[in-house]
Amino acid sequence: MLTLRRVLTLPSWSGAVRVLAGSAGLDRPLETVRAAVDTAHTPAAGELVVVVRPVAGTDWQIDALLRRCADAGSVGVVLSGTEPAAASRRLADRLAVPLLLTGAPPLDLLVDARLLLAAPGLDRAELVLATHRALGERVRTPEEVVAVLRRLLRAPVAVLDDRGEPLAGELAEAGRIRLGEPVPQRVDLTGGVLLAHPAATVWVAAALPAADAARADIVPPALAVAAEAVHRWLLGNRLELERDARSRTALLGDLLRLDGEPGADLRRRAADAGWRLGGWHVGLYVGVPTAVDTVARTQEVVRALRAEDVSAVVVEHGDGWTGWVTFDQEPTAERVRALATHLQTAQRTLRRTLGAHLGVGRPHPRPEGLATTVAEATDAARLAATRPETGHFLHVDQLGMAQLLLEWTRTDTFEPAARALVAPLRDAPGDLLRTLAAYLDAESSLAETAAVLGVHRNTVAARVARIESLLGVDLSRPDERLALQLASRAVILSDPPPS
Repeated sequence: MLTLRRVLTLPSWSGAVRVLAGSAGLDRPLETVRAAVDTAHTPAAGELVVVVRPVAGTDWQIDALLRRCADAGSVGVVLSGTEPAAASRRLADRLAVPLLLTGAPPLDLLVDARLLLAAPGLDRAELVLATHRALGERVRTPEEVVAVLRRLLRAPVAVLDDRGEPLAGELAEAGRIRLGEPVPQRVDLTGGVLLAHPAATVWVAAALPAADAARADIVPPALAVAAEAVHRWLLGNRLELERDARSRTALLGDLLRLDGEPGADLRRRAADAGWRLGGWHVGLYVGVPTAVDTVARTQEVVRALRAEDVSAVVVEHGDGWTGWVTFDQEPTAERVRALATHLQTAQRTLRRTLGAHLGVGRPHPRPEGLATTVAEATDAARLAATRPETGHFLHVDQLGMAQLLLEWTRTDTFEPAARALVAPLRDAPGDLLRTLAAYLDAESSLAETAAVLGVHRNTVAARVARIESLLGVDLSRPDERLALQLASRAVILSDPPPS
């Protein structure tokens, strides 16, 4: 069913015709569009009257035509010339007869409206053809696809990933798309219509404003054409990503297997990749569940690190990413701790979307030191994966002698003593045992412990006070801290994981 509201979305009408009054009648069924020489025309039911000659805004015959239209059940009146008087506009509102004014040639508007009536699918076909012509057969980036659709639809457009995040363009209403249902979608909004079409693992979406909402029936085929263009780009981009990932992984493997100075070929390959082999390196390893597509998510890791001002090499390796940061000179302990803090913040960001755990190695110099720090980071990450109380993050400097002692705490003779030591915490409310372990691992930092546990620092402070009271200890004393750290660690590791 065609309506006057739909006609107003035609390119020749949009912007050239204003609705002055009577907008309540814009959705009446439109059956014909007829030219009238002047306002003396006798309208018919379902007819849109286009008055060809300019009309003076104070012409009393405008009111008479509006009344005849209301009596006949006509769709509306299009005038040219001066704007009708306020009394005529009020009458149109009262009668619910749309009163429109244009500065464009009325007969041109009439022809376009009649073409729409004669062939309702014509503008849909024209939009599809225009999209095909603009995108062509050449592979287009998501940014290019968005630019084409934005121009053709005159509406906000975006290409979204499988989490609703924009790969290109912007769309405030993206959260309304049901990402779990990979089928074309339409969502009616208060201010228009949201349309989305799937393209493999991404979406092409457009938000039509209220003025163009009546065009919602012609836009989906154009979105489908754009989605196919994005899909072609995805396939090509995936091949390129996998080729680059294989090259980086092979280069990393050659570096990690070094038992002496790298040869000229290896140095050239590293230089081509932008990797610095000299200086001091601090390794890192980001581990994720095996189901994560590491090739596709590499840029997400890079963005999280850059957001913390960490400029690191990142390589797909195993079930995650191996990386390192290179310093010109041996970094001070303070600088390494600052780097570890930034890496932990980045890991928290990645954990929300990837379930990541992260380990950090010590600084080591030259190419042979790269393998050493990466190995340390990988070991630390393996331990971090089983440590929720540290936020699944570990820096090798946090381990040291305590890690060696921890191996002893897993013996049969130590575990009963450890359980007896922390027994008062087991039945107390407030997850006190885990709080104790996290607090000691965080070197008594209330803020860091709160971040790891996901609670307020005041909550941590209150829990620490209760722990000291229940155990009768002073956590500022190093010997008591070490004993409790080992005991809490032994008990937590020996307990079965929660079901």
